Amino acid sequence: MTRLGGLVVGLAAAALAAPAAAGAWNQPKGKGQVIFKLEHMTADRGYDPDGVLADLPAERRDTTMGAFAEYGLTDRLTVRFKGDWQSGEDAFVEFEGRGPIELGVSWQAWRNDATAVSLYAGYATGGEGRNAGYAAPGQGDQDWEVRASVGHSMETGWGPLPPRSFVEVQAARRMRQGLPDETRVDLTYGAHLGEDWMVLAQAFGGQTDGGEARWLSVETSVVRDLGDWSLQAGWRQTVAGRETPAASGPVIGLWRRF
Repeated sequence: MTRLGGLVVGLAAAALAAPAAAGAWNQPKGKGQVIFKLEHMTADRGYDPDGVLADLPAERRDTTMGAFAEYGLTDRLTVRFKGDWQSGEDAFVEFEGRGPIELGVSWQAWRNDATAVSLYAGYATGGEGRNAGYAAPGQGDQDWEVRASVGHSMETGWGPLPPRSFVEVQAARRMRQGLPDETRVDLTYGAHLGEDWMVLAQAFGGQTDGGEARWLSVETSVVRDLGDWSLQAGWRQTVAGRETPAASGPVIGLWRRF
């Protein structure tokens, strides 16, 4: 296989501790939060250009320490920042360095008591790490992303679902320099178990223009609220793709709301 891809970094705002803090729901004016995440993904098999699993020449490792921050400029405009530090190795390269840094603004297009719609635009500059999971470290210069998010919370439950839960769908288009443009789709379901616990089930998918690289990762995690802080522990697994490893590993998150 040529140029195997790797980690789809899940610093998206869909993975937050409450529906009102998910990507479709903007932060109120003067409120914000910071999220720190540690992800450690390994793989000894990968998906070839036909989507078939095959052994890698050597184990691949990707470790990411990331930060995500957002702050409400107004009740309808939220500024967002993402960045990370990466290290990793595979059969061909060993690296350590800054990953992409992204800054953008989300606009609350519509919202009522249960449903929210937001539109996001952001700019990212590449780093020495993997700017895309399917690319070599350092490949890729700068990106523009536009993203639409729709979320719906269910306070009374629906069918067999718990009384308090939410769903969110995000669709994004990423225009890249030095790498192929991408289309991405993310899905999140969150269910509250009591006042302080929540379970999250998420899926992160996408592909490059032309379909040479594709990925679909699923993640399950548990979130514990501790006042203004929250802790998350979960596991991510790549379940399908092309030119991407079948990576899996733990995800640990720490939130601070202010």
